[in-house]
Amino acid sequence: MFGAIFGYGFILMLTKSLPHVPILGGKFGPQENSIIQAAATGAGGMSGVFVAGLPAMYRLDLLSDDPKKDFGRILTITFVCAFFGLFAAVPLRRFFIINVARELNLVFPTPTATAMTIRSMHAVGSGAADALRKIKALGIAFIIALLIICVGQYADGILHNWHIFTWFYVWSGYTASGLLEPENWGWYIQLTPAFFGSGILVGLNAAVSWWGGTVVAWGLIGPLLVHYGECIGIAVGEGKWEGITRFSVMTGVDNPDYVPSPRYWMLWPGVMVLMVYSLIEFFLHGKVVWDGIKFAVHESARSINNRLQARGHSNAWFAKQAAKADADGGVEDFASAQDQVPTWVWVAGTLAALVLAMIVSEVQFHMNAGLALLACILGVIFAFMSIYGGAVTDCAPLTASAKASQLVYGGITKNHFAIKDAQRINLVAGNIASGTADVANSLVSDFRVGFLLKTPPKLQFYAQAMGTVVSVFLAPGIFVLFMSAYPCVYRPSDDPADICPFAAPSVAAWQAVATAVTMPSIPIPKSSAYFSIAMGILCAVQAIVKHFWLVGSREKYRDWLPNWMSVGVAWVLGPDSGYANAILFGSITAWWWRKWFNNHFDHFDMDLKSEADSEDDRIIDLFSSFPPAKGVEHEPNPLTARAVIVGIILGSLVNASNVYLGMPPSTYQQQSHNTNEL
Repeated sequence: MFGAIFGYGFILMLTKSLPHVPILGGKFGPQENSIIQAAATGAGGMSGVFVAGLPAMYRLDLLSDDPKKDFGRILTITFVCAFFGLFAAVPLRRFFIINVARELNLVFPTPTATAMTIRSMHAVGSGAADALRKIKALGIAFIIALLIICVGQYADGILHNWHIFTWFYVWSGYTASGLLEPENWGWYIQLTPAFFGSGILVGLNAAVSWWGGTVVAWGLIGPLLVHYGECIGIAVGEGKWEGITRFSVMTGVDNPDYVPSPRYWMLWPGVMVLMVYSLIEFFLHGKVVWDGIKFAVHESARSINNRLQARGHSNAWFAKQAAKADADGGVEDFASAQDQVPTWVWVAGTLAALVLAMIVSEVQFHMNAGLALLACILGVIFAFMSIYGGAVTDCAPLTASAKASQLVYGGITKNHFAIKDAQRINLVAGNIASGTADVANSLVSDFRVGFLLKTPPKLQFYAQAMGTVVSVFLAPGIFVLFMSAYPCVYRPSDDPADICPFAAPSVAAWQAVATAVTMPSIPIPKSSAYFSIAMGILCAVQAIVKHFWLVGSREKYRDWLPNWMSVGVAWVLGPDSGYANAILFGSITAWWWRKWFNNHFDHFDMDLKSEADSEDDRIIDLFSSFPPAKGVEHEPNPLTARAVIVGIILGSLVNASNVYLGMPPSTYQQQSHNTNEL
């Protein structure tokens, strides 16, 4: 969405100021706009590898002592994840967007909203004026958010973090020590525009679920665990701040006398919830996988049959399977054979990336080539799960994919490798599997945008490939630069009072899971294991009830079910309510805005839930009703140099912000005491 809207504004400025300049001037249509968006997506890079997997490897001493020394290894694993996911996702376009989109009601909410926005910006009449108003609103929101964050660095207790309980503690003359207890459990208000905006987009159900999960974990279960001695915290305060305690320590898991922190105890129920709910939902739609297998067989048979016929030969079985491929149901594909990505391109690319993955894993990470092959296969399986999850719920379960991969490799390597070798294999495989799923999900989402705008798939693929080439070199460089500036992210201090400016919650989660599943016996407290099993059963039951019973007239009650993906994130994140409060406030604001100013909300809101809830055919009909702007009814070649360049620039900005957003600033109370005392 960012690339589509800002790309529109930038190109529109060029076409008006330099109308006759080659490359920069000329007509600008929706298909070229979708090329900008595709290039921006490719250049945006993968966030998970750099904000979780790689820093976790450094924390476990699985790489060298300095990321700069490992730039080559970081570059190659980025290349493997990016291009294997890119090439392997090409055949999934026809399966998810053409063959089963109608049957499984795959709406792709965000890609559909993006395509709708692009089409409305290029429509005649009021469309252009509406687009300019949206761009202006987006620009104003961007400037306000930038000012809040930048100025907030110098007035943290005023414009960024409101530690209300600390205020009252200070005003009491540092005598009401009980007010520090809520602070110890991370209860404060954070003015974060990013998560406020996320709340507007995700809606009440996901936001309330996240906030409710935070209350249950860090307002109820955590304090009870400490009260009964099941978990402990580490006192880090001195003098008038003597009551300050940390409950989020994740180190020392391999010590024989380890007593868990509340965050470590809650990590396992969180992982269980994330995995079970997404996997049960996936298996309940196992027909997707079966249809995918049949689709692959039919398409392969058709390709072989065409080659046999071209040489004057025939085979009855291949001809029969090819006929089934032609008869597969689904919506009509506007793209002709000439507009599709050539088969030899994605097949050769997939095989080359697969071979490279095995070589890189064997040579640079001392991981058996067979295990690398399995990681790539898991990546394709998780891509199915992620694309399906994103198409239905607009939330791709990439976290669950990574944790599932870690558990699989934990079982494979147990008692067969040294601990450090097993941990290295575990994290490398997790990076490959989740990175592949991430890139594949992004490309198929782009294909959905192009399908609605009738942009040739091969042009979108080439645009994202060019953006990916840039991101493969840019993302590792940004990562190394960021780690050099903030070494505490990958080399945390042993002193509990030494607080890193960045919380890096995902890093701690990956590190803890990799440590636990590679030990001879997994150090999960029995009480945590029992609670995890109970939560897993509850998630599975809810998914089954939702799938089989809450249908038809009862489907409306689904809105009252908790979103277990949000709950799981709250439990894994640790004792910190800042994000939960911001998302809840954003969702309540959107609900109030829609309720009392619905027309104004629909004009500026980019989520377009009403269109997202429509059937696929209705969405296509809706797009065809938009009159195209004069002069752009037919775009002979939307893959222009200006579109790719603008898209890559915008995507690079997103890439640079991914590491920062993936390792959110640590807002733990110790950092804000001096500010709050003013």
